[in-house]
Amino acid sequence: MKIKRSPRLVDMTQYLLSHPHKLVSLTFFVSRYESAKSSISEDLTILKEQFELSGFGRIETVAGAAGGVIYIPTMSKEDAIVEVENLIYQLEAADDRILPGGYFYLTDLLSDPDQLRKIGKIIASYYAESKATAIMTIATKGVPIAQMVALYLNIPFVIVRRDSKVTEGSTVSINYATKGTTRVEKMELTKSSLPQGSHVLVIDDFLNGGGTITGMNSMLKEFNSTCAGIAVLCESDTPDREIDFEYESLIKVQKDPSFAKGFELTLGTMFKD
Repeated sequence: MKIKRSPRLVDMTQYLLSHPHKLVSLTFFVSRYESAKSSISEDLTILKEQFELSGFGRIETVAGAAGGVIYIPTMSKEDAIVEVENLIYQLEAADDRILPGGYFYLTDLLSDPDQLRKIGKIIASYYAESKATAIMTIATKGVPIAQMVALYLNIPFVIVRRDSKVTEGSTVSINYATKGTTRVEKMELTKSSLPQGSHVLVIDDFLNGGGTITGMNSMLKEFNSTCAGIAVLCESDTPDREIDFEYESLIKVQKDPSFAKGFELTLGTMFKD
């Protein structure tokens, strides 16, 4: 049954939002709505303009016989800064962020679906052109962030664990040193979870000494894979930290007992000029 323009635009919007970074042919929409190709082209012109005005992202046209359109979720740097400043305000509102051992409490933020969607879109927007084919994180705090980024980039994500599960089959295991200590830890990844030669975006919730991310970079080599980028929600503001990788953070955390709440938060490296 042929569908009129108004309901067609609604359905087309929902389809594109649900399938980011996927090439969708005009023929698909012609068949789906039993409409002329010229009508579908007009619809996409309307959506392209409205998506950009509404901050959904952009719709790109790919020419040629195998062409079509691709929806790419994006967020402007200005809007991203506003969202991260709101995150900082929420984090600073609590009095008990600093836990025994110097750990920074983030569980309430990482269990909030609305905040996770914003964090995921900010990171996915920043790495929209990275050509990443997979996302890697380590259990457990990095999982919800990685899942949201994977949703917006429309790529799979894999979870590195510190101990293997029987249900996951055979694994690749590596040892890595915890930065700032002499302790050696182990991480494992299921052999079948990451294809050889992947281009992987590494995600974590907090960067302190950098040992965990160094370990994940070593894990990538075991799969003959490359790093598309490294993103963390928060990082400790440690000027003398020695790391051998580049990364981007949303928030910097400076811990100092002299501060009113024991810490101070500022925008991370993702927003540097």
